[in-house]
Amino acid sequence: MSMERLKTDLLVIGAGSGGLSVAAGAVQMGAKVILLEGGKMGGDCLNYGCVPSKALLASGKIAHTATVGDKFGIQCDRPEIDYGAAMDHVADVIAQIAPVDSQDRFEGLGVRVIREYGRFVGPRDVVAGRYRIRARRIVIATGSSPVVPPIPGLETVPYVTNETVWAQRTPPRHLLIVGGGPIGLEMAQAHRRLGSAVTVIEAGRALPQDDPDLTRVVVDALRNEGITIAEGATAEEVRKDGDLIEVRAKDGRLFRGSHLMLAVGRKANLARLDLDKAGIKASATNIKVDAALKTSNRRVYAIGDVTGGMQFTHVAGYQAGVVVRSALFGLPAKAKTDHIPYCTYTEPELAQVGLTEAQAKEKYETVEVIKSALLHNDRAITERRTDGFIKLMVVKGRPVGVSIVGHQAGELIALWSMVIANNMKLSQVASMVAPYPTIAELNKRAAGTYFSPRLFESDLVKAIVRFVQRWLP
Repeated sequence: MSMERLKTDLLVIGAGSGGLSVAAGAVQMGAKVILLEGGKMGGDCLNYGCVPSKALLASGKIAHTATVGDKFGIQCDRPEIDYGAAMDHVADVIAQIAPVDSQDRFEGLGVRVIREYGRFVGPRDVVAGRYRIRARRIVIATGSSPVVPPIPGLETVPYVTNETVWAQRTPPRHLLIVGGGPIGLEMAQAHRRLGSAVTVIEAGRALPQDDPDLTRVVVDALRNEGITIAEGATAEEVRKDGDLIEVRAKDGRLFRGSHLMLAVGRKANLARLDLDKAGIKASATNIKVDAALKTSNRRVYAIGDVTGGMQFTHVAGYQAGVVVRSALFGLPAKAKTDHIPYCTYTEPELAQVGLTEAQAKEKYETVEVIKSALLHNDRAITERRTDGFIKLMVVKGRPVGVSIVGHQAGELIALWSMVIANNMKLSQVASMVAPYPTIAELNKRAAGTYFSPRLFESDLVKAIVRFVQRWLP
């Protein structure tokens, strides 16, 4: 079969969130764009990650609400849970969002969509199926896949990952989850609330990238719901024992369950790309990029999970904007991370932007740490969701990091992303007015907590007030 040769301004390899953002932005600004995708349009986020996991968590939340109604004067019968129907809900949510990421939509925008995987055959040439494509600029946005760790015996037992769990239609009787990061804990809570017994097996501590002060609140909440979280348990061997699966830890602990899920991290999708033929440097885990997201081949950019940095949909979307500015207009553009927030969507949620307390104290000589608890937020009290707090890391009146654990932490953190992105002062946050009663008041209260001792415990302020009052008519 002869190859059909194509030329384009911009070639995007991968139709996940980052690749789609680049393609949509570039074509609407007048560039000629070709988009390659050998798998599903929408990538991991739509089909296996953010969207389905939050949909399943929503099902679990409804089931859980029925069990805590007595706190509000409502007596509910034990909910009848249809796990298969919950998974149908997940599929329906994906189907509702899918048209936004579809081939039809992007072809309607003017993008040439080719449903094939791409591989480099030269510094600016890529082969995809029967096409050989030469591009002025190329963007690699191939994403990542679940890591399958080399645990002895794993090949002898059935297991699922966040990619394959969505095919299940019968609930696990007892789900063993190897990995206590965000994916592991979100799936643990969702399945526990949908009726499964759940054990999380984590080699270190749960949510290891986050502030232990906050993770303690999440872990305690999950344990209170009946989830077993075994920390410091490195899986050494897996085997089948009749109808059960056994996971043995290095310290001798033995965990037995009916189903096994692996959630130990993600790896960049590099295998099909033949990066060496384009002169692109990469490690075993990611493509090397500079601050402008350019690879060692200056015509080629890489964005999203494949770069090995913060692996979040919104990061890929943000990086897409950086690349469009550089590739289309030739303008200097650099990607930053200090204003990028992230959230773990357990209940309570855990969100972070900027530096954690430990990171801030390591970087700066003087850091003020301000905490304000949900316990004192009236809206949280009305909804009986008072577990958690906000923690501000402040240097010379400006926040350099914010950590939040509790109800709507993911919503609350957005304000602080704007504050840090624009180098704003806490006084600007303190001057805002939030409607009463809302959870959003917590942000203003935290800023006010910073100023309270400066105003109410200052002898100078008190002396000035007394002086002014003496002379006021």
